[in-house]
Amino acid sequence: MVRPVAIQCLLFALLCMLALCNAQSDSGTPAIQLRLVGEKRKHYEGRVEVFYNGEWGTVCDDDFSIYAAQVVCRELGFVGAESWLPSAKYGKGDGRIWLDNVHCTGGEKSLAQCESNGFGVSDCKHSEDVGVVCNQKRIPGFKFIRNQANSEEGLTVQVEDVRIRATYSHRKRIPITEGFLEVKDGGKWRQICNEEWTEMNSRVICGMYGFPGEKRFNTRPYKLLSNRRKKNYWGFSVNCTGNEANLSDCKLGGEVELKGNNTCGQGMPVVISCVPGRAFAPSVSVGFRKAYRVEQPLVRLRGGAMIGEGRVEVLKNGEWGTVCDDNWNIRAATVVCRELGFGSAKEALTGARLGQGIGPVHMNEVECSGFEKSLTECHFNRDSLGCSHEEDAAVRCNVPAMGFHNRLRLSGGRNPYEGRVEVLAEKNGSLVWGAVCSESWGTMEAMVVCRQLGLGFASHAFQETWYWEGDSSSNSVVMSGVRCSGTELTLDQCLHHGKHIDCPKGGGRFSAGVSCTQTAPDLVLNAQVVEQTTYLEDRPMYALQCAAEENCLSSSADKADSSSYRRLLRFSSQIHNNGQSDFRPRAAHHSWIWHECHRHYHSMEVFTHYDLLSLNGTKVAEGHKASFCLEDTYCDEGIQKRYECANFGSQGITVGCWDTYRHDIDCQWIDITDVKPGDYIFQIVINPNYEVAESDYTNNIMKCRSRYDGQRIWTYNCRIGGTMSSETEEPFPGLLTNQLSHR
Repeated sequence: MVRPVAIQCLLFALLCMLALCNAQSDSGTPAIQLRLVGEKRKHYEGRVEVFYNGEWGTVCDDDFSIYAAQVVCRELGFVGAESWLPSAKYGKGDGRIWLDNVHCTGGEKSLAQCESNGFGVSDCKHSEDVGVVCNQKRIPGFKFIRNQANSEEGLTVQVEDVRIRATYSHRKRIPITEGFLEVKDGGKWRQICNEEWTEMNSRVICGMYGFPGEKRFNTRPYKLLSNRRKKNYWGFSVNCTGNEANLSDCKLGGEVELKGNNTCGQGMPVVISCVPGRAFAPSVSVGFRKAYRVEQPLVRLRGGAMIGEGRVEVLKNGEWGTVCDDNWNIRAATVVCRELGFGSAKEALTGARLGQGIGPVHMNEVECSGFEKSLTECHFNRDSLGCSHEEDAAVRCNVPAMGFHNRLRLSGGRNPYEGRVEVLAEKNGSLVWGAVCSESWGTMEAMVVCRQLGLGFASHAFQETWYWEGDSSSNSVVMSGVRCSGTELTLDQCLHHGKHIDCPKGGGRFSAGVSCTQTAPDLVLNAQVVEQTTYLEDRPMYALQCAAEENCLSSSADKADSSSYRRLLRFSSQIHNNGQSDFRPRAAHHSWIWHECHRHYHSMEVFTHYDLLSLNGTKVAEGHKASFCLEDTYCDEGIQKRYECANFGSQGITVGCWDTYRHDIDCQWIDITDVKPGDYIFQIVINPNYEVAESDYTNNIMKCRSRYDGQRIWTYNCRIGGTMSSETEEPFPGLLTNQLSHR
């Protein structure tokens, strides 16, 4: 029999617990605070840490799920989670492991509401610390609650958005480099008091906006302006060390007492003034050119689709090489970005995400403080044993908002990545949209369009666009004679006719068009194979009839007797696809050309050029290779062959595979019958007409030194374009800034 007193005690206890729960939920204050820390590669990812009972601790990965990651990211003000990572992928934490066996449904407002073993109850080690990757978009109007951890416990800045608000006189400048700093919290824009503001804080803000550094400015006009305006200050100060890639990595400072217009009585709202990188500076005056004397860079980016992204390459002993991704993080990536005139890094990429490089791996296990002027000043391991180009590091940098995409658009396409190219041009005193003349329109021009719009690489360039119905009011041609080198940031930086339009075909159906893609192939010749397989062969004319039909012999062969001999410089070529997508011929199956003599199809009429040049760059002999068969001869381990020529099969080269043209097949030569003994340059160019878009054309050219004594030939010093410093490449005329010279 249960005593009435016991029942009363039990009921009283239950009522107390219910009252306590209601009090906690009614207050709307979570019992915890969260932050993302560790060895980050993006500012919106990291090891999950929980502030509870006055102490930061980690979360164990046991039973963790994407639903738990969603709760974490939303509690931090992001719209959701993209993924989660177990096993201390962002490094091991220290101190307590607060949560273990976390079970969330995804609808909880706080990680504290999810089921778990309870705070501090865990059988895990820090090798099981969990991390998350959040969606970088913020929840609109999100109010960050900061009542559990103060700045001493390392709570980071969490705001909805940040902006540099230019004064009226500066608003039309591009890019905006100076103005009042404002943060958006709880759906409202607020200023920050400058009483405790530092240059290090400004450095971080400038980096976020795509600028490599901050500079001094005249405070007087800003003080006068702020005295006339109603102020709405944010309630906290900010503590940045200066090496953070984003404001969200800075520590939250002390609370600011809000007293309306009397807040920040000894100061004024924070003003930011940034120095733009050379490519984004608003003017190119004489003084500016002197300030930015162009020197041989020590670091460069290759293979990126957008401005400010690419595989990181460094120059050592005159030779370019890559960086191994061991320990590669956002701090090292930010050093690279600032060095190249961009802002801080948006992302540190690993695993050759932006394509594989060639040549040596110069740096491994890079560790930067964040204040180095160059990546080459960071600590690193010179020993790259065990590193391959599958581990090449890359970066994505913050770049200034230049408004490039507002001056160009694609119209009529089936998706946002394709369409007729239309540009905004001045006509009769007003700005109008118009078409671009398609005469001479090609891959290089399309590359610039796709980059300007932030759509990646060009997939195709179209000279007829009748199947894309654009806006009929934009049919008239406003731009003609466009010729791009491929490095321009905008289409109007390319050579063009200016105001004097010359387009005989007109616009409409003959307007220029493009299709864009996020990835592209990258063909690279194996220079060593060429160097090792070069030899001479004297072949009778009667055995070269098919080759003559396909123009693989020099012009003097047209009048040669059938019993005469031709002297052929033979070699093998091995062409790798180091890019991010397969190399496919532009022409579809039905338009391939059948060659009866060799009984094969040509999918590209000219796939490679073979030339022998004099030392001053004059062509003395030539050959060309039609791509009658593009296929996967061999592939890296674990990659399946996809293309073969047998039975009229699909042609192409898969990523991670290579196509080998053996020295003993037809047209795999240069006819040097008429060449005199001497020293020459042997040159091979892949995809010479840029018929197929690639992520990097600079490595499509190979040059060797050759010595011919009339009977024998020596080939040595074979180099791929762009692999050596500009000083080292000087003896090779015609290879200026890694571009083929047009003679």
